[in-house]
Amino acid sequence: MAARYSTQRITRWRGLATVLLVILLAVACAPQSRWDYAPARTHVVRSGETLFTIAFRYGHDHRELARWNKLGDGSLIYPGQVIRLTPPPGATKAGATSSPRATPARPTPAKSTPPPPSDPSPSWEWPTRGRVSAEFDGRPGSGAGLMIDGTAGQPVIAAASGRVVYSGGGLIGYGQLIILKHNDTYLSAYGHNASLLVKEGDTIKKGQRIATMGEGPGQKPRLHFEIRRNGKPVDPRRYLPAR
Repeated sequence: MAARYSTQRITRWRGLATVLLVILLAVACAPQSRWDYAPARTHVVRSGETLFTIAFRYGHDHRELARWNKLGDGSLIYPGQVIRLTPPPGATKAGATSSPRATPARPTPAKSTPPPPSDPSPSWEWPTRGRVSAEFDGRPGSGAGLMIDGTAGQPVIAAASGRVVYSGGGLIGYGQLIILKHNDTYLSAYGHNASLLVKEGDTIKKGQRIATMGEGPGQKPRLHFEIRRNGKPVDPRRYLPAR
């Protein structure tokens, strides 16, 4: 009797373990609409990445990363290089260093750090037609911009004139992505495209067709659109014309 009870209990536990394994596999394989943006202190450069894309991924200004890593203009980075994502020890965010133990013979005026660029905002227009299905909420990932629903293949246009600083599929969570630089302050980004019609270095006019809409989260035709000011996402509705 005891042996039969023990066998039943073992069988029951095996069944529960099987169910738990199936649930864990389903969760692991389920598509995610929001990607992991855990804070990081360093980033290892992968093939095809630029300082613009690395800064974009972590919400920094590319000039900050260039300064923290002593990269000059940041144009020469290489796969395998370790990029610091925080100011070096003893440095302020603007790059000024301090030495608390040093006592100068006479006071010296503190170096003034230049403020971040504040170029005027360009004139914007909506990057595609369609209903906004997800609003800006300031959180990393899909919350950093607007999600605009549409139909597969419909035109995606430049929301303002600028230069292409990225065109490719190397940023996790954005699919086929285009980033435009409008001036030293403003960038815009267009994610989840089906096809990219421009390449890095191209000069783009406002309203020019740059991509076609592809599938976003939920396998629906969607465009993820962002505006960034000095590397930080801002609410696009503050800049786009009302509709």
